[in-house]
Amino acid sequence: MKQTKVGHGLGTTITLTVFGELTSVALDAAFALIAEYEDRLTVNRAVSEVMAVNHAAGEHPVAVSHATYQLVQRAVAASRENFGFNALIGPLVKLWAIGFADAHVPAEADITARQQLIDPQQVLLDPDAQTVFLQQSGMELDLGGIAKGEIADRVADLWRAYGVASGIIDLGGNLVFVGASPHRPDGEWVIGVQDPQRARHEEVGRVCLPACTAVTSGIYERFLIVDGQQYHHLLDSRTGHPLQTQLSGVTVFATQSVVAETEAKRLFFAGAPLPGWHQKPGIFGAVFVYQDGRVVADGVTLQH
Repeated sequence: MKQTKVGHGLGTTITLTVFGELTSVALDAAFALIAEYEDRLTVNRAVSEVMAVNHAAGEHPVAVSHATYQLVQRAVAASRENFGFNALIGPLVKLWAIGFADAHVPAEADITARQQLIDPQQVLLDPDAQTVFLQQSGMELDLGGIAKGEIADRVADLWRAYGVASGIIDLGGNLVFVGASPHRPDGEWVIGVQDPQRARHEEVGRVCLPACTAVTSGIYERFLIVDGQQYHHLLDSRTGHPLQTQLSGVTVFATQSVVAETEAKRLFFAGAPLPGWHQKPGIFGAVFVYQDGRVVADGVTLQH
């Protein structure tokens, strides 16, 4: 028996599928949980916990819920590693506006000015009071690069509590495979890796793995073309410009989606497999797809 529920949230189409003898309760509960997290974390509405932090930038700390504080703490810690991920990059993203009608190549002076507002060292976290303080007016926290992973992991936890034997969580391409696949005797899932040069669902190959998550970072969906030059949306906060890379996309396979979110960006900014990376706890491996058509699998076997 298979049940699927499709809805909209987190700025994307959400598709949740469960297999087994179940009512729709687990699906409904999952959508309610997703909505609750979106209410807390969104920056696309005037009111949320994250927006309260942003509105108070340069003025005072803001107390947030424990779940939000933990995610902010994780995002800030990853940002401070300076490998490319930056949860404070919002002011720079808004300046370029790639993917929106007012997208343009900004003046260098404007880029330099915005870079003063994206320093993760200027975030003060108080674990006792559970407060977040952005020290400069104009700073913005945006958890969009990590929130889907956290939410997907929490939905997976919820389903396990409901006794879901098998299921697929798809938060707009951020995938989590729960339990054993009902389609194979070994219980492994067959996961397609998107070909960035072709239409959606056209694959470069497939990976077979037990319960896991698959998260992709890529530059092939949103970009700006000016005077024949293409500028993609993945900005490098270290330069203020789109990342210079030969990659088109990288897909990470891991046990936790929130980990896969940051690790996909780590590898994308690295531009190639990192020595010993796939031996990290909770990591299965990754597939790199380059703009020239090359495909490199690291730690996983890609089947064609």
